[in-house]
Amino acid sequence: MDEKNVPIRTYQVCNVLEPNQNNWLRTDWIPRSGAQRVYVEVKFTLRDCNSLPGVTGTCKETFNLYYHESNEDRESYIKESSFIKVDTVAADESFTQVDVGDRIMKLNTEVRDVKVTTRKGFYLAFQDVGACIALVSVRVFYKTCPLTIRNLATFPDTVTGADTSSLVEVRGSCVNQSEEREEPKMYCGADGEWLVPIGGCLCNPGYQEKSGTCKACSVGFYKAKSSDPGCSKCPPHSHSVRDGATVCDCHSGFFRADSDPPSMACTQPPSAPQQLISVVNETSVVLEWPETGLKTTRVVVSELRAHTHYTFIVHAHNGVSQASGAGAAQSVSVTLTTNQAAPSPVSFIQATDVTRHSLSLAWQQPDRPNGVILEYEVKFYEKDQRERSYRIMRTFSRSVDVTGLNPLTVYVFHVRARTAAGYGEFSAPFEFSTNSDPFPLIGEGVNSAFLLLSISGVGILLLISAAVFIISRRRSKYSKTKQDSEEEKHLNPGVKIYVDPFTYEDPDQAIHEFAKEIDVSSIHIERVIGMGEFGEVCSGRLRVQGKREIYVAIKSLKAGYSDKQRRDFLSEASIMGQFDHPNIIRLEGVVTRCKPLMIITEYMENGSLDAFLRKHDGQFTVIQLVGMLRGIASGMKYLSDMSYVHRDLAARNILVNSNLVCKVSDFGLSRVLEDDPEAAYTTRIPIRWTAPEAIAYRKFTTASDVWSYGIVMWEVVSYGERPYWDMNNQDVIKAMEEGYRLPAPMDCPVVLHQLMLDCWERERAERPTFSQILNMLDKLIRNPGTLRRTGGDRPTATMLESGVGSEVCVSVVPQVCMPEWSMCVWLQSIGLERYRDTLAAAGYTSLDSLLALTHQ
Repeated sequence: MDEKNVPIRTYQVCNVLEPNQNNWLRTDWIPRSGAQRVYVEVKFTLRDCNSLPGVTGTCKETFNLYYHESNEDRESYIKESSFIKVDTVAADESFTQVDVGDRIMKLNTEVRDVKVTTRKGFYLAFQDVGACIALVSVRVFYKTCPLTIRNLATFPDTVTGADTSSLVEVRGSCVNQSEEREEPKMYCGADGEWLVPIGGCLCNPGYQEKSGTCKACSVGFYKAKSSDPGCSKCPPHSHSVRDGATVCDCHSGFFRADSDPPSMACTQPPSAPQQLISVVNETSVVLEWPETGLKTTRVVVSELRAHTHYTFIVHAHNGVSQASGAGAAQSVSVTLTTNQAAPSPVSFIQATDVTRHSLSLAWQQPDRPNGVILEYEVKFYEKDQRERSYRIMRTFSRSVDVTGLNPLTVYVFHVRARTAAGYGEFSAPFEFSTNSDPFPLIGEGVNSAFLLLSISGVGILLLISAAVFIISRRRSKYSKTKQDSEEEKHLNPGVKIYVDPFTYEDPDQAIHEFAKEIDVSSIHIERVIGMGEFGEVCSGRLRVQGKREIYVAIKSLKAGYSDKQRRDFLSEASIMGQFDHPNIIRLEGVVTRCKPLMIITEYMENGSLDAFLRKHDGQFTVIQLVGMLRGIASGMKYLSDMSYVHRDLAARNILVNSNLVCKVSDFGLSRVLEDDPEAAYTTRIPIRWTAPEAIAYRKFTTASDVWSYGIVMWEVVSYGERPYWDMNNQDVIKAMEEGYRLPAPMDCPVVLHQLMLDCWERERAERPTFSQILNMLDKLIRNPGTLRRTGGDRPTATMLESGVGSEVCVSVVPQVCMPEWSMCVWLQSIGLERYRDTLAAAGYTSLDSLLALTHQ
C-alpha cells in the first residue's frame, strides 16, 4: 500500500535472518536508442535493522546496482561476473514499525548515471545482500537538448555527451528565407541545456525577422540588403506593389540615378535656371541666377579676350537628368561682348651685350595684348636693395638699353605693357649681373684672349675672397650665431618649418593634421608607470593592422578636464607629430574619438636620463657619455633647423631606450611660458636650466636652448647631479648675473667643460650653434685621445707643443682648433693649386700675405 493506501506492485525481499544473502533481480534488455549516458531512478522502501530483533550480523541496509551491455536481446542467462557495478545504494529514510496497518510509508528516491556507448543495448541488475527492501519503481532515461531556434538558425534535438563535462558541438541551419551571417553553432551540455550560441543568420532582402522566422516585407515597405535591420517604408515618390520587395519603384516622372542607393528618394530633373544676370568687367564675366536649391548659383569667367562676343549657356543638371533623358532642355543662354582690358604680363626677358655699366634687354609681346600696346615700362633695382630703391624706364619698342649700372652687381628687372585700358601687371622678376670688365662678354666680336683674361681675373678674385674668408674664420669665435642661423633658413626655403598648433582656432584641426588617429581597440594597456601633468602614464602594446606589435607609452587625460586642459594636452601631440628624427621622441598617434583622450608614443625602456644616470652612477665610459650628448645635440639641431625653441631642455626631459639612444621629449612648457606673463620668477620656469636673457626678458631662442644644453652636459657628466645643488632659485639667478658658472664635475675631460662654458657665454651671439656643437662632439668621438685630460691633470711640454688633434685642443673656438695650413695645402683644398708657382714668384708665400693681394 502506498501513502494513500492504494495497492501497488513491488519487488521485495526480506531474508534478514540468514547470513550470506545473494539475491538478484534483472531487467529485460533495454535498447540504447543513441544515448551515451543513461540515468536510473530507483524508488524503494527499507526496514531499519535495529527494529528487527535477533538479526545482528545478518541484516543489511543497502543494495547494489549493476549493468551489462549487449548488442541483442538473446541472453537468457548472464553470469554475475559479467555485470559491472554502478554503485551501492543506501536509504535516506527507513521504517521501523512492525504493524503494517499503522506504519507510515517512507519512500526513498535515488538516481544513478551510467555511461553506455559500446553496445546497442544493456541490462540492469539489483543485488540484495541481506536487507529488508521493496523496489517500488525503476525509471530509465537519457537527456537531450531539445530542438530550438537561435539567431534565425534551427538546432535539432541532440543527445547529450557521454561524460558529465562534455559539450557536443552542433551546427545549425538557417530558417527559410535567410542566409548565413556567420556559421551558426551551439553546444549541447550534459544537463540538456544549450550553451554558447555563436554566429547566426540574416533574413534575405525583402524579409525581416519576426518570432524567430523571416516574414516578407508588406506592400509599401522594402528591405534592400540582408544586413539591414528590418523593412523600411518606401522613400518619397516611390512605392512597392508586392510583398517581399527589395527596392521601391519610382512614381511616374520621378527617377533615381544608377549610383543612388535604394533608400534615396526619387527626384525629378531640374527646370532651367531663371533670370540669368550677367556683369562684364573688362575681360571677366560674372553670371548669377536666383536660388534654385542647387549648390552654386554664381560663376566668374576670367581671362577672356577683349572686345570679343561670347555666348554662355547655363545647364541645370542633377543626378537624375541622364536617367530621365533630360539634358539641354533645362538650360538658359546669354550673349555678351567683353570690354577693353589691360594686357597680360610679359612672360620672358632676355639680356644681351652685358658690360660693366650697361646691358640690353629684349622681350616678347604679352600673350594677350587686349588691344594696341602703347608703351612698355621697365622697373629695375639692385637685388640687395629689395625694391627699396628702383628706377623706371619707358619705351615704345620691345627692347631697351639700360646704362649707369654698377659693375659686378646683380639687378632685378620687371616689364609691363600699357594699352588704352591702362597698365597690365609687372612680369615675374628676371635677374642679370653686370660685368667687371668694360667690354661686353655676351654678343658678337668678343676677343678670345680678352675672354681668357676676364676669367683669370675672376679666378684671382675668388682666391682672394676665399683667403679672406678662411683667415677671418680663424680669427673669430661664435660671432653672429643667431643671425647666421636665421639667414640659413631664408636661404634654404625647402627646410620644413614648425607650425604652432595654437595658431589654429580649432585645436582638433591641428591634431588631425599632424597626428594619426588610432583605434582604441588596437591599444592594450599593461601597467601604470607614472603620473603626468594631465593624468596617468602607462605602458602597453599597440597592434596596427598590417604592422608588427610594438611597445608604447600611453599618456591619458584624467576625467573632469576643462577645455583649456584638453587643448594643452592635445597641443603636445600636435607639436610632436611634426617631428621625424631618431633623437626626437616619436609620436605613434592619438585617441580623440572616445574617452579617455590618449597620446601614444614610442616606449623608452630606461625612462628619463637623469634618473637613469643616477641609477648607474660611474658605470659608463666617457665615450658612452659623449655618445649620449651627441644624440641630444643631433635632436636639438633638428629642432633648431625647424625654428622650434624647446624652452625646457633638461636631463629629466630626455628619454633613454634599451640601446642607450637619447631622445628629446616633453614639448609642453613653451605654451605655459607664453600664457603666464609672471612665470619668470615662479616655479613654472626651470631657473637652473634657463639662460639669463630668458629669465630676465623672456627672450627664448635657439641660443637659450644652447645654454640649457650646457646644463644637460653637466648633468650627464656628473651622473644626474642637481645643477647648483641646494641653492635656491634667487641665489642661482644672482650667481649667474655675477658671472658664476658650474665647475667641472669630477673626472670631467677639460674639452667637455670648455664646451659647457662656451654654451654659458653671457652674450647669446657668442654661444655655439647646435650644428657646431654636433661637429665638435663628432671630432671628440673620432679622436678619443682628446678626452683623456681632466681638470686634475697638469699639461706637459709635449702636450702644449702637439698642436692640432692633441689634448690642448679643448674648445670648438676656430682659432684654437684650426691648423696652421701652408699655402700649398690651402690652395689644394680649394682646387687652385695651379697658381702656387705664380703666387710664390710674386712673393706670396703665406696665407697672411694674401691679405695684401689686390685685384690689379
